[in-house]
Amino acid sequence: MTRSPSKLIPDGFTATPSLADSPVVVLDDALGGVETTGVLVFTPVADAAPIAGLSPSAWQRAGFEAEPGQTLLIPGDEPTVLVGGGAAAGLTVNGLRDATAAFVRATSKTGRLGFEIPSLGELDPAAAGQAIAEGAALARYRYSGLASKRPDAPLERLAVRIGDIEPARAATAEFRAGIEAGLITSRAANIARDLANTPPGHLTAVDLAEVAVALGARFGFDVEVFDKQQLIELGCGGLLGVNRGSTEEPRMVKLRYTPPGTSTGHLGLVGKGITYDSGGISLKPSDPMHLLMKMDMGGAASVLGAFTALRALGATATVSGWLMCTDNMPSGSAYQLGDVLTARGGTTVEVKNTDAEGRLVMMDAIALANEDGVDAIVDIATLTGAALMALGPSIAALLGNDETMLATVERAAATSDEQVWRLPLERRYRKQLDSEVADIANLGGPFAGATTAALFLDHFVGATPWAHLDIAGTMQTEADDSWRSKGATGFGTRILIDVARGFQPAR
Repeated sequence: MTRSPSKLIPDGFTATPSLADSPVVVLDDALGGVETTGVLVFTPVADAAPIAGLSPSAWQRAGFEAEPGQTLLIPGDEPTVLVGGGAAAGLTVNGLRDATAAFVRATSKTGRLGFEIPSLGELDPAAAGQAIAEGAALARYRYSGLASKRPDAPLERLAVRIGDIEPARAATAEFRAGIEAGLITSRAANIARDLANTPPGHLTAVDLAEVAVALGARFGFDVEVFDKQQLIELGCGGLLGVNRGSTEEPRMVKLRYTPPGTSTGHLGLVGKGITYDSGGISLKPSDPMHLLMKMDMGGAASVLGAFTALRALGATATVSGWLMCTDNMPSGSAYQLGDVLTARGGTTVEVKNTDAEGRLVMMDAIALANEDGVDAIVDIATLTGAALMALGPSIAALLGNDETMLATVERAAATSDEQVWRLPLERRYRKQLDSEVADIANLGGPFAGATTAALFLDHFVGATPWAHLDIAGTMQTEADDSWRSKGATGFGTRILIDVARGFQPAR
């Protein structure tokens, strides 16, 4: 990558170190060549057979009751880890992902693992294989772009033995296909995590565009980069306005995946790419939130990560993406409260708060997506503190204008175990965005901030079927939580992949 000489970039730095960290996950009845073996144990523990020379009563004396996520290490020359699975009858795909993650976290210093699962019960083999691969690859993730050493060992290989899958059964092929899909989706999410975890001085808008070009060449999608002059010619006044206070140029990055056969539809994905958000003139308070603002491009990172999976998973729809990238900084040239910006398409917007910048950059992209003739739009953005206040750090806000698209996103969220909650796009609140000097204002009143932000975007969406993901709360986690590793979560990447893989417009 070509970078400004003023930046202190270490030799060999890459914004996506996870590309080299994807583990090998295989179905292997022999569990050969492993250093530590995990065994999934169901409740009640008293019914289980002894493992590694210890009886269930010994496990219980050590406090192990096989509750979901619980682990117990049995030391020895060949260590064994008992992993709680809860009741066998209650095992779900998400529970299997969580159990795999618990095992991988309990063996964080070990690179070659074996995992024995007595039975998949009624679970779909492909979904089970994907969940196991995702649980392993996502849980062992650590950002390693700048540290001299990483705290955990890279996961080199996970061998899996399933008690009720025999090599001769068709389910074996389905399970292995699921593993391959899970490695692809988890790699995509880890790419998004890498980008969001990268410090802002190491990943400017220009840098992010260069990463996109490199990923497009590797993973089979087209990338078109628009510089400042081109954005002026396009009339992208939102992105240009937010960028005014910065010494770094903005970039709009357009991604395009074209399926090899007849396209089943055209989906547009829009990602907020604020590489650092100080709040601009409406400066954020100096608290830990400032440290997290390197992740304000988490939406763009998730869109870009999702594109890396589309060719490998055989997505059947045409998918276009718009990444709207800049930082938001205060300076003598920064846009000001009371300014009026003109969006692509001519809508004028009064700026009532420069920290409500994400919607300003996204309005240009949504206008361009409509001009491109997409059948539907899904946007994803770390958009409002109101979403975090309403739903906390584990659930993203979902709003939109189309029941089919909203339901599609909800199904994808359930499959990926990335929780969303539908909030109302209550149009009675639209008048809060009225302006006396422009067509619309970028900020509503003190209440229902997630809804008024979505209503602002809705103004530009028009009649196009649309779903909006506000990931302000879910963009990061402060501690390891199952397969969610501390730091950037890559939330939404796997949701977008699932939505895009078989997208078809409602008829």
